[in-house]
Amino acid sequence: MPLPRLRSVVAVVAGVAVLLAACRSAPEEPAAPAPVRPAWRPVVLPLPPGPAGRPLLRDAAHCAGRWYAVGGLVDPAGETRPAAWSSVDGTTWTALPVRAQTFYGRQHVLYAVACRDDGMAALGAKTGGVHGNPRTGSWVWRAGGPVREVPAAFELFGGPRAVSASRLAAGPGGWLIAGARTDGAAVWTSPDAGGFVVREGMPELAGDGRGRTAAYDAVAVGPGWLVVGSLLPVGGTALTPLAWSSADGRSWRRAALPADGGGAAERVVLRDGAATTVGPVRDGFAVWRSPAGGSDGWRRVGGFGAAGPGVSSVTGLVAAGGRLVAVTGDGADRRLWISGDGGVSWRPVIVPAPVPARGDAALAVAADATGMLMVGDDGKTSHAWWAALPGVDE
Repeated sequence: MPLPRLRSVVAVVAGVAVLLAACRSAPEEPAAPAPVRPAWRPVVLPLPPGPAGRPLLRDAAHCAGRWYAVGGLVDPAGETRPAAWSSVDGTTWTALPVRAQTFYGRQHVLYAVACRDDGMAALGAKTGGVHGNPRTGSWVWRAGGPVREVPAAFELFGGPRAVSASRLAAGPGGWLIAGARTDGAAVWTSPDAGGFVVREGMPELAGDGRGRTAAYDAVAVGPGWLVVGSLLPVGGTALTPLAWSSADGRSWRRAALPADGGGAAERVVLRDGAATTVGPVRDGFAVWRSPAGGSDGWRRVGGFGAAGPGVSSVTGLVAAGGRLVAVTGDGADRRLWISGDGGVSWRPVIVPAPVPARGDAALAVAADATGMLMVGDDGKTSHAWWAALPGVDE
């Protein structure tokens, strides 16, 4: 064989050998975690008295041995009214009486709920007015009475400085709403949910020379608070996750969460005394933990899921029975996930019916040490389901 041809053959053989060796040495992709399949069974939330309409289920909560679900009803003409339900076992439900006091309050859909041992509070909104902005308000319930709209000045949640009132938290120190105003992250506080005071422009909490902030969720830490959200740096295009801690809701301490490539902290809970927050990052969803309850020591401990075709978000997070249960949206669908090791590893949870990640749809979960309630709305129908709280090995 001529020498040039021999050299070509040797080069080809050597190249094939290198490719084969690379294939043998390349690490295998980790297998996708097997989904958890709870034994879901439907539960019926009775229609409240009044005009007929289909339920709009938006959020759920559990505390002090009682379950809550909130939302509204919509009639065939598209008119809405607020609604709320309660249960002591998660399977047999009662529609709570609702007492609205304002024009927009009578049209509210309740979208966020929190509770403690002396009752429940919720946030409601209805789009309206010349500019089509949400007309937001708060509601409160005590045992034996109606779910009552709390009268408030228009600019408490609305007006030219309004941006968002996102989530509601309850604890020994009272009640707190996390959201944003035009100058950045803000909170509203109340000792009893009977009337809130806005805390905006607060040093460290609000935006400043470092960028614009926004708050998405909160949890009580003893008599104080932990709030999570994001920062959009000056001149930047990617959000970075933040957390704030406060002993009284008035003075705040800011902490940056580690996130290469950016992200946001959208939901937060306490698990075994440690704060855990979850939010979207570049390639899926990240989990951060602070053993100090949110005041210091944040580190990323895990992650799950993958970036979807649209905007990713975390819309729910609960801690119960040693597990964490998260609700996410990946731009296409809303999904349920569970972790039994504090957020390090996660498995997808099969839901009884698909729920799209659209603005007219919702998926929410509440849980205690034994069971979990899921409420879902696909934009056409609403359903509620109950299941025993699964183990991560089931």
